[in-house]
This record gives sequence, C-alpha cells and structure tokens, in this order.
Amino acid sequence: MDARVAVFAPSPQLTVTVEDLDGEPDVHLHAGGQGFWQSRMIAALGVEAVVCAAFGGETGRVLRTLLEGEHVDLRARDVSARNGAYVHDRRDGSRSEMVEMLPDALSRHELDDLYEAALVEGIRAGTAVLSGPSDDRVLPHETYFRLTSDLSGNGCRVIVDLAGERLAEAVRGGPHVVKVSHEELGEEELPKLVQACRKIASSGVHAVVVSRADEPALALLDEQLYLVKMPKLEPVDTRGAGDSMTAGISAGLALGMSLEDAVKLGAAAGAVNVTRHGLGSGGGEAVRELSKRVELEPIEE
Repeated sequence: MDARVAVFAPSPQLTVTVEDLDGEPDVHLHAGGQGFWQSRMIAALGVEAVVCAAFGGETGRVLRTLLEGEHVDLRARDVSARNGAYVHDRRDGSRSEMVEMLPDALSRHELDDLYEAALVEGIRAGTAVLSGPSDDRVLPHETYFRLTSDLSGNGCRVIVDLAGERLAEAVRGGPHVVKVSHEELGEEELPKLVQACRKIASSGVHAVVVSRADEPALALLDEQLYLVKMPKLEPVDTRGAGDSMTAGISAGLALGMSLEDAVKLGAAAGAVNVTRHGLGSGGGEAVRELSKRVELEPIEE
C-alpha cells in the first residue's frame, strides 16, 4: 500500500466484553481506544495505518499481543504507565459497564519518546490523525498544540478528533481537518453549530465536520457549508461511528481525494460501522459502495 496515515494513539485500552452464546457467557478480548478504532477502519479502506502508541503494565502486554494480530503497522513504546481497560456486559442486548480501570500518566521521558515517534511517522506519511486517550491524566493538553503545529509546519496534513481543551489546543496549532460531535461543541441548533464551525475555521482549518447523531452531519469545507446526507441504515451499535468517520476522511485524503469526496467516504464509514458490533469495523468494499450514495447538500446563508 502506498497511501499511509500515522495515528497518534497515546494509550490504547484493553476491552473485555461479555456476550451471550446460547445461554452461556462468551468473553471477548480486544484492543480498543479511539486511535485503534480509527486505525482499523483506515486499514480496511486500503491505506496503511501506522499506530504510534505506548504500552505498559499487564494490560499493555496483552494489548501489544492483540494489536500484533491486526492489520496495522505498530510503532510501540514500552513504558511503565499502565494502559487502561474496561469490562462491558452485553448479555441482555444492551451495553452495561461493569468496571473501568483508567490509564496511568506518561512520564516526561515516555511522552518525549512517543511524541518523537508520532512526529517522524506523521512527516513520513504526510497525513496524520491525532486521537485522545480515555483520561486526561495521560498527557498534558498542550501536547496537541505542539504536535499539530510541528506536523503541519513540516508538510503533514493533520486531522484531529478531540474534545474540550485538547481540541482547543490542537486548533491553535492549525490542523487541516477538525472532526467534532455536536455534543462536544455543546450545541444542537444548526445556526449555532454553523457559528462554531466558522470560529474553528478562522484558525486556518480547511475543513470542519460536525457529526450530529442520527441527523445529517454539518461540514464546512473551504468556506462552503454542507449537510452530509446518508441513506438510512438500521443501527446495531452506534458507538464508534464518529471514529470511523474520522478514519474515512483521513484515508480519503491519503488516497488523494478532494475534501468533498473524503468527507463522503468518512460518512459512509461511519454509517457502515453502526450496522456492526465491532467498533471501527466494516469492509472497505461496503464503505466505498455506500459513499456513492452520500450527498453533500449546500447550505445557503
């Protein structure tokens, strides 16, 4: 594969899910976390995903083994900080959290090593996705400003999928694309979401994409506003749709697509994901076929 995307996934999670199999518990262990789910969809779309991540403790050892069985190129850093984990029970058809272990903070030197790996791989790939850990303690928010600024300043297209102070810091660094949900922006009304998009874009961002649950996403692409309309699909699990959208956008850009076509691919990836139980999962053929049915409807102000 010639197209590559570097994914900054500072602290992946170990996920344990209990399902029902003919009346008996069926336990599944998987690698998880925002960056990994994004990288899995990127790889499904025929783009090499280079995952820059830190692994520590018992959870980290298990995670590395699980990730080595996935179709991603792992750039692992061994650290003392433990990776987080959660256990979910889905035997009754709904997801119930039984326990969550939060990740530890990375030390200064551990973060320096991970930062360096992400910087090098992002510059090599030319496209990078910056994702967040499951807890604020893992690394300082300011890391996202520095990494976004350093990558962008060296010719790398940066796509960020963050929230809160992490998002604010990344935007300050000048990313190429920002993907965010309406919940993270704290708004539901379309006019207010448009204002929020324009405020983010004023920092030099080329594209802002706002997912809106089961409503059409809002996209501001080089000053033009669109509603992103998808065919309706029956959802099985809505978790992970936003991460798959981010993955599709980044994969499309790495493949040389226009912003418009990359957003269509991202919308299709998010739609396919909700029809499946696995987060960040879906077949590339299904995503590409569905992307032909995505419409970008211009919004006139």
